[in-house]
Amino acid sequence: MAWQALADEAAIQEEEALGVQIGSHDIAICRLDGQIYAIHNICTHQYARLSDGYIEDGCIECPLHQGRFEIKTGAACGAPVSGTLRVYPVKVEEGKVWVELGD
Repeated sequence: MAWQALADEAAIQEEEALGVQIGSHDIAICRLDGQIYAIHNICTHQYARLSDGYIEDGCIECPLHQGRFEIKTGAACGAPVSGTLRVYPVKVEEGKVWVELGD
């Protein structure tokens, strides 16, 4: 799949997440230290949308059981979550956030 425009850059606030669904991909778009990141939006522990949680210290926290994932790498950084979330390549052009979905 090619690059997909998912949101206006202005809609992504610092240390907040925006959940976006495109096809079968559920993505959380986050702004951290001025950079835009995109990660898989579903917790590995139990079905919950991470974009409904909050961001602190570079991690996004699941709203159900407070498991945390590093936004830059997708790595689990707190029980009860495990594994790594998919991280999507991101670019910003003409005020739009684009994500490469791959296969």
